Amino acid sequence: MPRNEREGAADLTHVIAVARSIGTHINGFKIVIEKSTVPVGTGDLLARTISETMAVHGLSHDFEVCSNPEFLKEGSAIADFADAPRIVVGAGSDRVRQAMRDCYQPYLRDRDRLVFMDVRAAELTKYAANAMLATKISFINEVANLAERLGVDVEQVRTGIASDPRIGPHFIQPGAGYGGSCFPKDVRALVRAGRDAGYEPQLLAAVNDVNIRQQNTLFDKLHDAFAGDLAGRTFAVWGLAFKPNTDDMREAPSRRLLEALWEHGALVRAYDPEAMREVRRLYGYRADLELCESPESALECADALIVCTEWPCFAAADPSKLAEALAFPIVVDGRNMFDPAMMQQHKLLYYAAGRGSSVADSSQLKALTAAPAAHILAAE
Repeated sequence: MPRNEREGAADLTHVIAVARSIGTHINGFKIVIEKSTVPVGTGDLLARTISETMAVHGLSHDFEVCSNPEFLKEGSAIADFADAPRIVVGAGSDRVRQAMRDCYQPYLRDRDRLVFMDVRAAELTKYAANAMLATKISFINEVANLAERLGVDVEQVRTGIASDPRIGPHFIQPGAGYGGSCFPKDVRALVRAGRDAGYEPQLLAAVNDVNIRQQNTLFDKLHDAFAGDLAGRTFAVWGLAFKPNTDDMREAPSRRLLEALWEHGALVRAYDPEAMREVRRLYGYRADLELCESPESALECADALIVCTEWPCFAAADPSKLAEALAFPIVVDGRNMFDPAMMQQHKLLYYAAGRGSSVADSSQLKALTAAPAAHILAAE
């Protein structure tokens, strides 16, 4: 859903245009189904717009608006549809509820997954579901930032809390924050909806603020590691999409990193299995951006490595090869893909999300800014 100039507010221009088209061409009873994530009350707006358009054209037909939000993840949409844990349907009559049951009957043979509710409740359910998942991500990132400062490995903490069935293991992987087309805009939209209704949703506003801060941590750690001396340096970036199995870069943490590096005069050598074309579409051909054919080629002439996306191919990286390839032994891992002990064994300074061993002391940082990795390793 496009956004307008108000932060978090949805632009319903296209939705209204479709409603007017329906009102112009409707020729009998119809069920108009909302699938998109739309603000609470959009169903009412659709019904009103269709009725007004029919009146203009002298039409009089019965119709009902139904909300049937989708809960599909990028990269697994077909599986999510076929094996959905629940199918939310907002309907105002038994006629519509029965029609929707008939529609989904092939997917109800093993169990009844339909959850019926009011139209406005279904609209809010979609937002609330995404906001809950975003909240879990921001929560674990807050814990990770605290763990890092206390010298605690957040992965041990994560394992401990994930074993509680009330919490579970999903969406509590610390990292560089969430991105994509849903979580950022939906959290902001829910915050805006609350404020428009005269209520300040403090927790949801904090979820958004924490995520913005978390997306900046990749650059902040790199900036600190080089004592702010980034101009003219070259950095390898592994992963550009906001998550694996997609080329989507909407609000991806990599974008904040790239733009901050360029602003500070750095050069970037980047690789992503799927998002290279999207990067080119977004940023064009820049002298300070080179898109590479493999993770290994991105390391050539690089001063340090930053991991933005948890593509499985990156997890197989050989720490000894990283230490050999990088001019400075620095890896900033925004997805906690590597074992800190293994990285330390190969004399790599490993900056991850909430890994206590990743915090280098001032003497190490001072040495790094003075000489390349090969000189440091030779001295050791």
